[in-house]
Amino acid sequence: MEPRSYTKATLVDLLDRVLDKGIVIHAEIVISVAGIPLIGVNLKAALAGMETMLEYGMMEELDKRIRSRALEDEKKNLIKDNKEYLWEEQSV
Repeated sequence: MEPRSYTKATLVDLLDRVLDKGIVIHAEIVISVAGIPLIGVNLKAALAGMETMLEYGMMEELDKRIRSRALEDEKKNLIKDNKEYLWEEQSV
């Protein structure tokens, strides 16, 4: 089995892959003058779609807050329109 090179990947393919699988960046930068460290930066970043983040247990609290706020807003809009609906909450 020989390795193959796929050269026809587009930006959309790359973005789809990143959002589906995710990437993690971890960088440590030290700025020094004459051998004396002056500034240190530690950067950790994760880039992925929300579905992937939730799959790995990241950003669960933010997702719950956003979903509950959207549900409350939707309920308020339905009440404001004077429409009666049977509402069934789904647990996330």
